[in-house]
Amino acid sequence: MVAVAQHPNIELMTYSEVTKVDGYIGNFTATIKKKAKYVDWDKCNGCGDCEEKCPSKKVADPFEMNLGKTTAIRKMFPQAVPGKPLIEAEHCTKLTKGKCGVCEKICQAEAIRFEDKDEFITEQIGAIVMATGFEQFKWEETYGEYGYGKYPDVITSLHFERLVSSGGPTGGKIQRPSDGKVPESVAFIKCVGSRDDLKGKSYCSRACCMYTAKHASQVKEKLPDSDALVFYMDVRTAGKSYEEFYQRSLDAGAKYIRGRVSKIYKRGDKLVLKSEDSLIGKPIEAEVDMVVLAAGMIPAEGANETAKIIGFGTDKDGFFQEAHPKLQPVETFTAGVYLAGACQGPKDIPDSVAQASAAAVKVAGMFSKDELATEPMISEVDVWKCSGCELCVPICPYKAISIKEFEDRGHHGRFTRKVAEVNPSLCQGCGACLPACRTMALTLKGFTDDQLVSEVDALCL
Repeated sequence: MVAVAQHPNIELMTYSEVTKVDGYIGNFTATIKKKAKYVDWDKCNGCGDCEEKCPSKKVADPFEMNLGKTTAIRKMFPQAVPGKPLIEAEHCTKLTKGKCGVCEKICQAEAIRFEDKDEFITEQIGAIVMATGFEQFKWEETYGEYGYGKYPDVITSLHFERLVSSGGPTGGKIQRPSDGKVPESVAFIKCVGSRDDLKGKSYCSRACCMYTAKHASQVKEKLPDSDALVFYMDVRTAGKSYEEFYQRSLDAGAKYIRGRVSKIYKRGDKLVLKSEDSLIGKPIEAEVDMVVLAAGMIPAEGANETAKIIGFGTDKDGFFQEAHPKLQPVETFTAGVYLAGACQGPKDIPDSVAQASAAAVKVAGMFSKDELATEPMISEVDVWKCSGCELCVPICPYKAISIKEFEDRGHHGRFTRKVAEVNPSLCQGCGACLPACRTMALTLKGFTDDQLVSEVDALCL
């Protein structure tokens, strides 16, 4: 991240989002919203005095999965680039009530800007790489039998990741969120929301088996006398040295139990898991101090809306749709738009890095050419038939159709009217616009009515 920030040919826009994209391959225009930070980063030196003195120290820290507290002015996370703070307006007393302003008074660099506003800018770009990542499956909305809201010691793997981190809210100590006690036994439940056609998603989230093996090993390493129970459907370790890593967790003492947990409830200060061991065909009951759920991966919030803004599709699960799963795994149906990472489907870090490298090569290869080959079988408009009704415009998934003014020179003189226009750089020849055209002014090259009739005649001869 530091290398990216320091590279002379990379312009890094943090705390910003793309709100609109127009144009086509090699000629995109992106509208970018730079959110108000209320801190002038050009003047800020990142000393951290404002964070230490800010009186609002009871704000739940989303980076710590709400296990710790933070202030209204803060860095987004410890390794953030650039390492400078911003103010979250909804938690700032000065911005909500007009009081306080301590950070402005103590800032020696005079970098605080309470009058800061959102800014919209436009950039001309040649290609787009989508890397919007993923979110955890919303297990609390679906798996009520796991006790969401009732049992604070039922957490997700991301919560556990912050607990074992030396920079986390507990300084790397594994302890129960409810009372801070060291757990004597920890249960890990895999495939929560994954491979579940009834409540969750049908796909495998791929990374869960490996990070659960890591977490089980960390429990045995930090708490040698504790128990680490892993409830699983299948263990999938498809990767270089992955099987050996999984074997290390077994050698460390982690106990793997093949079965789905059906319910979690409280018994005293313990959590009771009702499950089965399908290898011996018997129901089992396990008492533990803490439960860690390996929640599946789902597309990032707003991913579907982002795809619509750029102009390409998503699959049935909401992940970005590649042009071809084998031959074009990093390209979309919209030319000049590429995919990288878990926005296209569940991936671990090595797979994300590999796909990002492939996307970068595709962009570099595109920029190295003086001319680009486009799809020859595209739609075309007969302006003499077109009525300018605009019904075809919202139908086109690639934003290839627009409306223009056409000068008609008829028997009654010259006048202008609206007609449809197809951008050949955007059109992919899908034909979706054809049935929407009431005047039959749109045709697909290579598949006109006359050509299709001729094909049928040739077959009948």
